Amino acid sequence: QVQLVESGGGLVQAGGSLRLSCAASGRTFSTYHLGWFRQAPGKEREFVAAISWSGGRTYYADSVKGRFTTSRDNAKNTAYLQMISLKPEDTAVYYCAVRQTSMLVTTPKYWNNWGQGTQVTVSS
Repeated sequence: QVQLVESGGGLVQAGGSLRLSCAASGRTFSTYHLGWFRQAPGKEREFVAAISWSGGRTYYADSVKGRFTTSRDNAKNTAYLQMISLKPEDTAVYYCAVRQTSMLVTTPKYWNNWGQGTQVTVSS
């Protein structure tokens, strides 16, 4: 089993940047695809980005394409979400999760081992 812990959230002004981390426990992290999701108050959890187990492929929601970049370092059991040009509408709790089959699944219920989330607040 993999356990995930997100960190790196905070308060930033519009146009600013943040880098989120998702630290995993367990030796099997490198066998899982990693997904990033977010949930704003009163809204459903939505897909943000995903990265393949090797880090060789990535996939992004249209709303963040060109502004967010995900990467991973399997030697450190950690994945990252670099966010630039942040907008107030990016305000949400950000989560990471894993799955072993197709990384192109964007529905949250098909992802597993959710972390506790980290709050990102973008002020205008």
